[in-house]
Amino acid sequence: MGARPLADGRTHFRVWAPRRRRVDVCVHESGGLRYLPLEPSGRGYFEGTLAVPVGSLYKYRLDGGEAFPDPCSRFQPEGPHGPSQVVDPTRYAWKDSNWPGVTLKGQVLYELHIGTFTPEGTYAAAARKLPLLKELGVTTLELMPLHACPGRFNWGYDGVQLYAPHAAYGGPDELRQLVDEAHRLGLGIIVDVVYNHLGPDGNYLSQYSQGYFNPKYPNEWGDPTNFDDGEAAGPSRDFFIQNACYWVAEYHFDGLRLDATQSLYDASPRHIVGELVERVREAAGKRHVLIIGENEPQDVKLVKPPSEKGYGVDSIWVDDFHHSAKVAAVGRSEAYLMDYCGTAQELLSCVLRNSLYQGQYYKWQKKPRGTPLLHTDPKHVVFYLQNHDQLANALKGERLHQQAGPARARALTTFFLLLPQTPMLFMGQEFFASSPFLYFVDHNAELQELVRKGRNDFLSQFPSARHALEVEGYQVPFGEEAFRLSKLDWSERERNTGALALHKELLRLRREDPVFAAQDPKRLTGAVLSQHALVLRYFGSGQEGDRLVLLNLGAELEVAPCPEPLLAPPPGNKWSLLLASEHVRYGGMGTPPFSEETRMRIPGQTSLVLTSEEMKT
Repeated sequence: MGARPLADGRTHFRVWAPRRRRVDVCVHESGGLRYLPLEPSGRGYFEGTLAVPVGSLYKYRLDGGEAFPDPCSRFQPEGPHGPSQVVDPTRYAWKDSNWPGVTLKGQVLYELHIGTFTPEGTYAAAARKLPLLKELGVTTLELMPLHACPGRFNWGYDGVQLYAPHAAYGGPDELRQLVDEAHRLGLGIIVDVVYNHLGPDGNYLSQYSQGYFNPKYPNEWGDPTNFDDGEAAGPSRDFFIQNACYWVAEYHFDGLRLDATQSLYDASPRHIVGELVERVREAAGKRHVLIIGENEPQDVKLVKPPSEKGYGVDSIWVDDFHHSAKVAAVGRSEAYLMDYCGTAQELLSCVLRNSLYQGQYYKWQKKPRGTPLLHTDPKHVVFYLQNHDQLANALKGERLHQQAGPARARALTTFFLLLPQTPMLFMGQEFFASSPFLYFVDHNAELQELVRKGRNDFLSQFPSARHALEVEGYQVPFGEEAFRLSKLDWSERERNTGALALHKELLRLRREDPVFAAQDPKRLTGAVLSQHALVLRYFGSGQEGDRLVLLNLGAELEVAPCPEPLLAPPPGNKWSLLLASEHVRYGGMGTPPFSEETRMRIPGQTSLVLTSEEMKT
């Protein structure tokens, strides 16, 4: 599909347009427009090899009337309404021929938005920051969507040209250079793709075929895409699957994050997600790729292998951990957080069983939610304290340390980064960035106002936000102001050295300590110590010793008398403090010496990490 340059200076064009009788390539030249016809090749496809060189701008003229961009355009230098550009993907000289790809175990993910990650908001500027992420201990970057969309800035979920990287960030080869630099540093890099809907402005797919969409299914973001309805389902499936393969093959991405897989409706014998995963792995060749799925119902089928009638995705986003931790941290359970208590028991259950809702009744949705994840290897589950959605769904887009206070944020960070599940950080989280992450789009004035109103309506599901908007008259930053406010201030990394040091040390422990690095659920258990305090015990083997992680989000706790056996060290051993979230070097107020001889005290708003050591005789 699309425009494929050939070695002789010509280009082969192919497009699916079953509702059209004639398709011409409309080439934009200095002297005007040149029209070159394509030939029908069956099943609604038109194609031809034409004297059009690399770099040319073009559209497809349909039935002699209006011309539209190529649905498979490799680049839209003037945005999604402008002409497509012929791009040669083979001209870039890759330097990553020995890169093996990424596998799941040991991964630390880092989600970022190219436009706000740096002041410049470009691929080239992002590449210059990668050594800092490598130094931090991140292993794989997860880029928010790059699909071309209207305007100067956008989250990326309004993509309308799925094959064209958003021009505001740079050209296709600059994106390749970013991927190449990540691989040079030993970092994986995956990209978020959106296949459940297209954006509201600049979506011209229906000009070629209505068969790309299937209105019989519900979708809160626009017409759902078609994977199972009629003859059009085959070419429509191929369009989206080819796109997934394209990012891995032509840009050397190490995999994908699939957005909102619960809205990829497919009643056919082979579900689109399963087929897509298989095809992407084939497109990667010998490289290992990582495919992560977002799935609000937390459906275990996503991560089950095809042999067990699953889709073979590597890992699944689980909101339950975030929701419980958020309620524990800020003490509010509004809107979709209403079914969470934030207690120590809840957090412990989520950690030991990978999620909380595995089929129980969920009041917010007025129905059962979730499927059993308790037997799933925890590395297949992605946990996070922050992500793009959860930050922006707060009225001011504030970070966890701003909402809950630095001490609680440090305590939860310590607890979170040593869990066996795959952790994900959101950009700037590692240095307690003060910049919010807000929702921003740049549409035409009429659409911009509609989207702003819709966003306020969404926020109004939180009673406190509704009161702020309707009674207090609070104005949520939305357009350019929201985009500007959301940019990271990298000078804070040099100032907030405590938070950065805490993240680095925890990721070092996660990577180098053999007990934490095992990610073995069979060697982990835990217990509740109070409503707001818990203990996790990691069992070592041989000379490794055991580890304890104590989390206390309440007031200081004295565990005396101490009936919980998990707090007893192995025979002939004593507990020694490895790390306390309130150490001064991490920005805390200090931690008293740890002693277990007569009583055990766990300071409030603190996590302690302990290791067992043999007592000297």
